[in-house]
Amino acid sequence: MKTRPPLPPQLDLAFELPSYSRHVWPVSELVSHVRELVEQECGDVWVQGEISNHRPAPSGHVYFTLKDAGAQLPVVLFRRQALLLRFRPEDGLHVLVRGRVSVYEQRGQMQLVAETMEPVGAGSLQLAFEQLKERLKNEGLFEAVRKRPLPAFPRTVGIVTSPTGAVIRDFLNIVGRRHSGLNVLLYPVSVQGDSAPAEIEMALEQLNASGLVDLIVVARGGGSLEDMAAFNSERVARAIAASRLPVVSAIGHETDFTIADFAADLRAPTPSAAAELITQAQHHIAQYLAGLEQRLERALRFQLLQARQQLTRLPVSRTESRMMTILHRLEQRADELAFRLETAAAEQLRQRRNRAAELTAAVLRHDPRQNLAQARERLAVARTRLDHAIVRVSQFSSARLDALHARLLSLSPLAVLDRGYALVLDADGALLRSVTRVAPGDRVTTRLADGAFTSRVERPAPRRKPLS
Repeated sequence: MKTRPPLPPQLDLAFELPSYSRHVWPVSELVSHVRELVEQECGDVWVQGEISNHRPAPSGHVYFTLKDAGAQLPVVLFRRQALLLRFRPEDGLHVLVRGRVSVYEQRGQMQLVAETMEPVGAGSLQLAFEQLKERLKNEGLFEAVRKRPLPAFPRTVGIVTSPTGAVIRDFLNIVGRRHSGLNVLLYPVSVQGDSAPAEIEMALEQLNASGLVDLIVVARGGGSLEDMAAFNSERVARAIAASRLPVVSAIGHETDFTIADFAADLRAPTPSAAAELITQAQHHIAQYLAGLEQRLERALRFQLLQARQQLTRLPVSRTESRMMTILHRLEQRADELAFRLETAAAEQLRQRRNRAAELTAAVLRHDPRQNLAQARERLAVARTRLDHAIVRVSQFSSARLDALHARLLSLSPLAVLDRGYALVLDADGALLRSVTRVAPGDRVTTRLADGAFTSRVERPAPRRKPLS
């Protein structure tokens, strides 16, 4: 009969029941106590096994079971740690996990909270490379139908690389030697490190949007797989595939392959080879022209030799006659060309003068000085007409005023006073029309044509009867 192995001292103390009393544990308290004991004992462990039941959650956390031939252990890899993985976990993969053992209290289940994880046998970078390559290949990102031909005679090439490395110097040296008329636009980026993929992606987007380059070269010198990790990233591969311009990948040495090489339109073994491939057509043309130049030079020398031989065979008089004939023809041709040139120049001068006259007339029609002079003339005419109108209105108004004044004078009572009549007013200024309105001692005012005076009534005159 098998005996139970002894428990650790902490568990013995936790589950030991005192002889004098019974201790009853609530489930949550017991599970929590066990979790604390387990985390103290297994706070940092390395566990090796095979992944099964791999379940990535929408939250970014990853759940799977780590198993071997005799047991299995639930594992949780939280989102923050999962983002740092350089490969993608999948069922059947043998891995080495570092973490801490804990207890999930809601289920009372022991689990391993993973901190880091790496594959056993193959490096994580190599595994990530193979996984990403296979996934992008299945998407058709590396298909030959997607590859675009390079322009045979590019005017400007954009190169995405480090500004301080030997890559850019070698690239410029080869371009200057093989095609001095080619412009090179450098977009400086980091070629390794965590920020490198984002910088390379931004460089590709900016060069495509600039409209300044005809093709793009993504270049880097050799290095380890860790050094070239930026060019094995998914965002760089998708940025290369999304580029409107053809992209040449020139990364590492001839034996180095990256995801960027498969996504690019053309892979160059080295950055120097990329410079040679870009300038290949121009270089071939330069070589072809150089060959034609040599052939032309040989042909001219041969023609000159034949001419000299023929010249030596001809008599001097005949040679002189032919030379004079050729010279006269050339002089006649020169005179004809001079006449044509003179006629063409005169015609051009006439056309330019006519055009200048048309432009001058157009300018004069729109000349503000001329418009201002016309406006001034119109203003002077309007002012003269206004002055005449004012004089006529003034004369008419004056005549009318004189007539009204004469009529007013004819109706004024003051005109009656000029004929010897007078107005008598009482003390209140009222006109007296009857002697019955005054009494002895009243003061009255008499208004004459040339003034007025005040008097006192002594005795009113008797009222006369009107004549019958």
